[in-house]
Amino acid sequence: MAPVGLPASLPLCVCLLLASGFAQADRLLVVPMDGSHWFTMQMVVEKLIHRGHEVVAVVPEVSWQLGKSLNLTVKTYSTSHTLEDMNREFKYFFDTQWKNPEQSMVSFLTGSIKHFLELLFSHCRDLFNDKKLVEYLKQSSFDAVFLDPFDMCGLTVAKYLSLPSVVSSRGIFCHYLEEGAQCPSALSYVPRLLLKLTDTMTFKERVWNHISYMEEHIFCPQSLKTATDIASEVLQTPVTVNDLFSQVSIWLLRTDFVLDFPRPVMPNMVFIGGINCQQRKPISKVRYLLFIT
Repeated sequence: MAPVGLPASLPLCVCLLLASGFAQADRLLVVPMDGSHWFTMQMVVEKLIHRGHEVVAVVPEVSWQLGKSLNLTVKTYSTSHTLEDMNREFKYFFDTQWKNPEQSMVSFLTGSIKHFLELLFSHCRDLFNDKKLVEYLKQSSFDAVFLDPFDMCGLTVAKYLSLPSVVSSRGIFCHYLEEGAQCPSALSYVPRLLLKLTDTMTFKERVWNHISYMEEHIFCPQSLKTATDIASEVLQTPVTVNDLFSQVSIWLLRTDFVLDFPRPVMPNMVFIGGINCQQRKPISKVRYLLFIT
């Protein structure tokens, strides 16, 4: 019997993301996120390929890092934006954050990153406008989708294909991780992201934590509206952010209690450590000489 929170019919390729060893090969569809997010997923994808699994990645033609230097099948689709558009929007976001970092999730989503997110979300419409690619995905009989939820397109693909999904993420916008995973997150001691509070809050800080949580419920759906509008068009039914995140089978969380605050977790939430960068070679050994005078 599968543990509580894990589907009994979960495909083998999903479990291989969490356990070692060799087993029968399965087909995995990868819908990655560009930039540094891809470095993390790439390590997992390489391990799956090494174990003999068939992996197919769906990536936009315009990207910074996606699909490079990997021995796997890559399916591309054209985009309505250029690399210059991506560079311009990201540079504006980065420069603004460097000079004046956002102090809450609401200010973050409604501030300098807003236009970059809208551009990022738009590529999902480009994916589904490629009818030949969509037909290929429907006919390929994948066992699961491995995705980064930052741009939310992988969640839409998984729901469209009715496939189990495995998420690789450091965290999720707003309150959608707790609500999507049906995981308790007590506002009295679990601080909201970007507030710079600790788990030992004063009464005033707890009140501010509650206010921030309520603000997220008001502003976050509007900030992510482009992504849900595209999902609604694709699925031909009204879709909310909660609808997309509630379907996740396994959450691979790139964090740890050492890096975050202790909080309740569900059986399908797995902490895999603070992996956020490309793996580099070990630092060379240095010999120290001790001089005694």
